[in-house]
Amino acid sequence: MGGSLALALRDRCKRLLAVDPDVGVRKLAIERGVVDVIAASPEDLLAEADLVILAAPVVQCLRLIERLPDLHPGAPVVMDLASTKVEIVRALERLPDRFDLLPAHPMCGKETGGLANATPELFSGAVLVFTPLERTSPAALDLGEEIAAVVRSTPLRMSPELHDAWVASTSHLPYLLAAALAAATPEDVRALIGPGFRSTVRLAGSDPDMMADVLLTNRTEVRAALAGLKSELVVLEQILADGDGDLIRQALEAARRKYNRLLFPGTDRDA
Repeated sequence: MGGSLALALRDRCKRLLAVDPDVGVRKLAIERGVVDVIAASPEDLLAEADLVILAAPVVQCLRLIERLPDLHPGAPVVMDLASTKVEIVRALERLPDRFDLLPAHPMCGKETGGLANATPELFSGAVLVFTPLERTSPAALDLGEEIAAVVRSTPLRMSPELHDAWVASTSHLPYLLAAALAAATPEDVRALIGPGFRSTVRLAGSDPDMMADVLLTNRTEVRAALAGLKSELVVLEQILADGDGDLIRQALEAARRKYNRLLFPGTDRDA
């Protein structure tokens, strides 16, 4: 995510600075011209930044936020890209007043991470959520809108609580469903895996360490989403047990209509 954002912002910043502990990532970043300078540790150059963007897994972002007062003596805008927002916002609120805070979450991504898979088009057409604090300045909000425009995203503001409740259904539950499907599928059926299975299970290829952080920092909302899914599965299981073709078709048609309303609102498919 951080590499893709750097590529999207390339030539739109006076200087692009980056930090990554992996020597291979640092070498690739320079070879590809992703950034102007990259260091192994935030102590090496973070204090030079006017805008600090935390593009790391949630728990690492939380740790970095705790260290920011010692790492940056100035008054930068601090933006994060973490997938959950409630715990991030709580941590940001504890920062000194000199920090201008703009929590964010781009609703995009790929199951294949790392700088080698970064692309400046990642954010194009996606929603870029901002969950500002009461102390977030109008200037920081304007900067967020400008970044959204540059990367061709649609900005959307909401509370961190509402964000976490919604992404539990639209992001975190789909990952768990894909992971469960992958775990439940026997390996000896591999010869009959087709595009339907591949597209459904794709998210199971995501980094488990990153996703564990996401799930644990939003576990209440994710459990609520799981409960809703389980109730739907119980209904479908019972319909299949009864062998009632009409009920099966009715349930599938209701799901199809819901699918169209979710993905194609205001179109003929939504009828």
